[in-house]
Amino acid sequence: MVKKIPPIKETAPASVTCWTHVFEKKEEIANVRHDLLTWYDKNKRDLPWRQNAKCEDINQRAYAVWVSEIMLQQTQVATVVDYYNCWMKKWPTAESLAKATLEEVNEMWSGLGYYSRGRRLHEGAQKVVNEMNGNMPGCAARLLKHLPGVGRYTAGAIASIAYNEVTGLVDGNVARVFSRLRMIGGDSTSQAVTDAFWSLAGTLVDSERPGDFNQALMELGATVCTPKVPTCSKCPLRSYCRAYTQVEKHKQNASARLIKVTTTTDIEDNLPDIECAADGCSLCLPANEPWDSSQGVMNYPRKAKKKPPRIERTAVCIIENVNKKQFLIVQRPETGLLAGLWEFPSTLLDENFREEQRMAHVSTFLKTHFGLHFKSSKLKHIGEVLHIFSHIHQTYVIDYIQVNSAEVGKLQCDQSTRWVDKTQLLESAISTAMKKVFKTYEAGVHISTAKTNGSKPIPRKRKASGHDRTDKKKQLALETFFKPALK
Repeated sequence: MVKKIPPIKETAPASVTCWTHVFEKKEEIANVRHDLLTWYDKNKRDLPWRQNAKCEDINQRAYAVWVSEIMLQQTQVATVVDYYNCWMKKWPTAESLAKATLEEVNEMWSGLGYYSRGRRLHEGAQKVVNEMNGNMPGCAARLLKHLPGVGRYTAGAIASIAYNEVTGLVDGNVARVFSRLRMIGGDSTSQAVTDAFWSLAGTLVDSERPGDFNQALMELGATVCTPKVPTCSKCPLRSYCRAYTQVEKHKQNASARLIKVTTTTDIEDNLPDIECAADGCSLCLPANEPWDSSQGVMNYPRKAKKKPPRIERTAVCIIENVNKKQFLIVQRPETGLLAGLWEFPSTLLDENFREEQRMAHVSTFLKTHFGLHFKSSKLKHIGEVLHIFSHIHQTYVIDYIQVNSAEVGKLQCDQSTRWVDKTQLLESAISTAMKKVFKTYEAGVHISTAKTNGSKPIPRKRKASGHDRTDKKKQLALETFFKPALK
C-alpha cells in the first residue's frame, strides 16, 4: 500500500533567493518522474539487494535494504557486492545477525573499511530483536529515531524501497544530479544547499513508485551523471538540466561569434534564460569562482575545500614465536579509529624522533605493555608502509623480533592479546592496513633470510642486441660501406 504525501507546494525553500534552482511547473515535475523511471526500467543494474527487496516479508525486505545501504556508504558498488552476498548468506535475517558476536561481525567486515558501520548494524539488529520483538521500525521517522547508524538518507532509502513510503532522499549521487539539474553551485556542505537538495527530493519523488524513483536518481548519478566525464548524451533528464542548457547556450554563442553573426536573437529565443536574477543568492556559483566553460556541467556541484589530512607515524612491532610460528596480536579499544579490530602491537611516534629515539621508544613500549625485555640488536627493522585513511595519512614503521616459547611464557598477556599463526591472522578481524604491514614483513624477512643464507639474486637474462659481442653476426665497420666492389 502506498503511503501518500501532501500535494506538492510550488514554493522555494526559505534559503533560496531565486527561482533558478527549483522546479516551477507541475507538468515538468511529472515529465521528470516519467522519463527517469522509463530509463531506469530499461537500464538498471542487476544488484543482489534489489532482488532481496522483492521479498514478501516486510521485515526481511527492510533488513536486506538496511544492510546494503550501510555497506554502500562511502564504498563503491563493485566492492560491496561480494561482501553483501557473503553477509546475507551467513546472516539472512536480523535475528541471525543479533546472535552473532562482534568478533564475527568484524571478521566479516574486514577490508570493507569504516568498521563502525558493521558494529552499528550488529547493535541495531540486537535492538530490533530484543526491544522491538523482531519487527523493523515501520517508517522513515522511526528508523531514524531507533536504529543506530541510520541517518536521514538511510532512513529514506529503507522506507521508500522496503515500505514504499513516499519520501525523498539525498546522497552524493543524488546531490550531484540535483546540482546540475537546477544549477546549484553553492558550497554543497552548507545548510542552504543541503536544504535545497532535500526540498528538491521531496518535490520530485514519485508517489506511485517512490523506491524505484529514488534508486533511479542514485543510478543516474552513479552511471551517467558522474563526477568526471558525465555522458550527457545518454541522460534521460538532459532536456530539464539547466547546467546542460548553460553549456549548450555557451557553445551556440561561441559559434555565432566565430562566424561573425551580429545578432543571436534566434539562439537566445531557443534556449531559456537561466541566469540567476537575485543578488547574493546562496545557491549560485560564488562570485570568486565563476563558471568555467572548459568544465561544462562539471562546474556543478562545488565542494568545500577539504581540511588537510593529519600526518602520523606509528611503530608496529611484529613479535613471532619461532617455535610455533605464531604472531602476537592485540585488540584495539572499542571506540575510535578501527574500534575492536586486531593488530600487531603498535605505538604512536613523535614526528621529530630520530632513529635511536624511535628504537628506544619501541623498546620501552614493549617492556611496559608486554613485559618483553630484549637486547636492542634483536629488534630488526623491516621497512615502512603508507596507508591513507579518510582523514589521516598514516605511515607504519615496521620492526620485527623473534622470541621462543620460554620467553612467551613470561610475557604479560590478557584477553586483549592473542597468538595466531598466519592463516588465523589473515582470517581475524584485522584492517587492510595491517594486512599491508604483514605483506611488507613477509617480503622483508624473505630478503633478510636470503642474505643470511648467502643466496644471490637470480640475474636477469639479457636480451640479445645488435651490439652484443655474443651475436653471431658482427657489426660492420663504417668504412666497409664505402669500399669499391671487387671486379
